[in-house]
Amino acid sequence: MTRKSVVLITGAGGEIGHGLITRLAADDHLAIITLDLNPLDRELQPLVRRHVVGSILDSNMLETLESEYEIDLIFHLAALLSTRSEFAPMAAHRVNVEGTMAMLEFAQRQGESHGRPVRFLYPSSIAAYGMHSIEMKRKAGKVNEDACNTPTTMYGCNKLYCEMLGIYYAKHYKQLSAEPAARKVDFRSIRFPGLISAETMPSGGTSDYAPEMLHAAAQGKPYSCFVRPDARIPFMAMPDGIDALLNLAAAPKEKLTRPVYNIAAFNPSAQEVRDIVVREFPGAKIDFKVDAKRQGIVDSWPEDVDDSAARKDWGLAPKYDLNRAFSEYLIPTIKKQYAK
Repeated sequence: MTRKSVVLITGAGGEIGHGLITRLAADDHLAIITLDLNPLDRELQPLVRRHVVGSILDSNMLETLESEYEIDLIFHLAALLSTRSEFAPMAAHRVNVEGTMAMLEFAQRQGESHGRPVRFLYPSSIAAYGMHSIEMKRKAGKVNEDACNTPTTMYGCNKLYCEMLGIYYAKHYKQLSAEPAARKVDFRSIRFPGLISAETMPSGGTSDYAPEMLHAAAQGKPYSCFVRPDARIPFMAMPDGIDALLNLAAAPKEKLTRPVYNIAAFNPSAQEVRDIVVREFPGAKIDFKVDAKRQGIVDSWPEDVDDSAARKDWGLAPKYDLNRAFSEYLIPTIKKQYAK
């Protein structure tokens, strides 16, 4: 019985998964298998060959997928996000670390089975950084991938460690074995900034104050922003984030100079985001009620990142700056969505 060649997306029901499925489905040559703890949204179901409701920690389920499909490309999106990870660090470790380890093992076996490396796309995060004071943050400027890798959150620790696990599987797996075992996983990772989507609701990230402002205003609901007006981190519109994942996945391996890449598009303060939202929704009621603990997490992340490697190696070129992101993507799409 011949196995079917497919692309696998874990955590497919999340914010990134929605956009990724839609984009991949436009390619008639690709068959998509999705995996999530919950059923896939109804509008996405016709776009995939099969959706599996289950956990990445379910070894029996992974073995079944392994026996039925030949997988050359994995987008491993499943994760417990930053805010929730602080409330449940053990659960975060299980999902974010043990789950990623299980998927790397899965990719390794797939690569061994069909004799070619499996591309493994891993969304890491700005949370992998750790700035030890607000003064350090403000002086740092654009931070490159190898600086300040001292995260202070469980989510950040998980992400940084999984980057290292991916590099291990790609370059050093079972390095003392008599037979070479590495090079079966082609690990590629992006450290995402805050992502702002018009299509899906925010789902538990510490950077979600920006999209939360927007969605609340569009629904006529008051919103208290949990960070200071001067809080500043990098952001990106979701379509540009999806483009980045797909462009990195498609890049020739010989062009890549590193396994993990920064990306970013704009880095407004929370006040600047509020000003744009209030301008577009004049009746919006948005104030600031700082949560000192969540503010501390945001303060530990860089104000901006150096993404020159991504721009040079695989052509990162975000279409949306701050003004275009709101005027051409976020505001029109969200107004249309809530007008239904």
